[in-house]
Amino acid sequence: MRLSKNHLKTLREAPSDAVLESHKLLVRANMIKQEAAGLYMFPKLGWRTVRKVEQIVREEMDYIDCQEIYMPHVNPAELWKETGRWYAYGPELWRIQDRNGNDFILNPTCEEIFTDFVRKEWSSYRELPFSLYHIQFKYRDESRPRYGLLRTREFIMKDAYTFDATEEDLHTAYMRQYHAYEKIFTRMDLDYRIVEADNGPIGGSKSHEFSALSDWGESDILYCDNCGMAATVERAECVDDEPPVEEMQPVQKVFTPGTKTIEDVCNYLKLPVEKSIKALMFTTYDTDLQPKDNVVAFIRGDRQLNMIKLVNVLNVPEHYIEFADEDVTGPITGSVAGFTGPMGLKNCIVVVDSELVGTVNMCAGANEEDHHLTGVCYGRDYTGDIVTDIKTLQEGDRCPHCGKPVKFRRGIEVGQIFKLGLKYSESMNATFKDENGVDHPYWMGCYGIGITRSMQAIVEQHHDDKGIIWPLSVAPYHVIVTVVKSHDETQMQVAYDIEKKLEALGVEVMVDDRDERPGVKFNDADLIGIPIRITVGKFAAEGKVEYKLRREDAHELMTIDEAIAKAKALVDLEGDGRCFFSRLSEETMNSH
Repeated sequence: MRLSKNHLKTLREAPSDAVLESHKLLVRANMIKQEAAGLYMFPKLGWRTVRKVEQIVREEMDYIDCQEIYMPHVNPAELWKETGRWYAYGPELWRIQDRNGNDFILNPTCEEIFTDFVRKEWSSYRELPFSLYHIQFKYRDESRPRYGLLRTREFIMKDAYTFDATEEDLHTAYMRQYHAYEKIFTRMDLDYRIVEADNGPIGGSKSHEFSALSDWGESDILYCDNCGMAATVERAECVDDEPPVEEMQPVQKVFTPGTKTIEDVCNYLKLPVEKSIKALMFTTYDTDLQPKDNVVAFIRGDRQLNMIKLVNVLNVPEHYIEFADEDVTGPITGSVAGFTGPMGLKNCIVVVDSELVGTVNMCAGANEEDHHLTGVCYGRDYTGDIVTDIKTLQEGDRCPHCGKPVKFRRGIEVGQIFKLGLKYSESMNATFKDENGVDHPYWMGCYGIGITRSMQAIVEQHHDDKGIIWPLSVAPYHVIVTVVKSHDETQMQVAYDIEKKLEALGVEVMVDDRDERPGVKFNDADLIGIPIRITVGKFAAEGKVEYKLRREDAHELMTIDEAIAKAKALVDLEGDGRCFFSRLSEETMNSH
């Protein structure tokens, strides 16, 4: 590909709304271009990289005999109503109507249409197991698209689904996909962690998230170096602290004027924060968005509420619960917001964090303005309608598996896999007949990879102050041949000869033969991030060129044939990313 005949419009400055370096660099390198909030174009170089990422995914899916098909982007609402997700999904579900008033959705995920396809096409145990996948655009009406390709309204994903006869077979299929994902992200040269994750609105019994480590990631990860435990903050289980052994004191009401926060109360009463009880009030809604239940959640004062754990235990979709308005406080507590406690509540569901069980002599709201209670004891003075873990595991807390302190990292979610179980097959009556002619629902798994998110995650991990540093496996081109003086016939001819010879060897080549200053060309080469640069300059007449790797500072003068051989050898070694398989376990490498 010759730049003199192709469009390349790089930018010296990043757009003002870009926060992440990866977003800035992709825009500056003319890899992506925003058309509207959360909607992006992919010029040639960006689209080539997208296709490289897709190809890695395809190869590993095909290797485990997952069949590629194609599904429509638009699905009839009836399928989503069968599973209940038409009502359970929030405003991010893009609902549309045709001219006849029929309801449809733009796919945010594809469980329903795959299940519908299978129930129409498969029917016998003899055809099991099988798996299907597709790569297509997805749509979510995000309220705040941001961070480039990491949170958009249109994005590219790979979705795969497995169908099995038993729960044991589902586990086998799940682990096959798990190991395929390890290979996929390793070939992309991503530094990632596999963490236990919440299943969210997709549902099911188990999930793992593949998270590319980044200080700017939106996925919060807690992990243990001692035992290997890793989980998203939403999923991470907490170990309850044992309450100190104390003699129960009587409850006393104390005057606490103007103390509406835990910190204010504890400072006023000279108590440690962990001796206080924090109250949070919520209202849940039905599918018609009418108020349903009032909920009061209690946790220790030094803890943070985990909203995902709360909505899971209440079995309420996340968008059907919100903090209660102040006018709700009165009917529940008989007081005003800021002084809510667990004693004497009415007309509400009380959820108590398990860590409060056994605590004595705690400080809590008195359900009376400017007053709190001391000496509050669980069991004697209050209990809960629901008692369970609803707190957030924090850095330094004890690992739920081995008890050692956990650490915190951020990551970019690039993939997630789910054991769906019978959730969709039962609700949609997708069944197969066993050897006795008896119908059984399929045991299903779901497996997603964010193609465009992966592309940006790679840049987030592979860049410097000059630009992108693409791994060879996903680079838009393997080699850039930079002509120092485009009006020099010798240099131009040498560059075109190198291009021809490398392409004959299967190496993808970009030639910068534009009529631009050398500094512009070198800056663009660094910004775009092509892995290998061969510079044709003043030594061209002597048959020599400069060879340089984007990831290294050093450059070397060598003969043309040496440069071609060296580039070819590196592409052979790293071009498909399989050279990084040495990082993987023997179990992963032997899986199929």
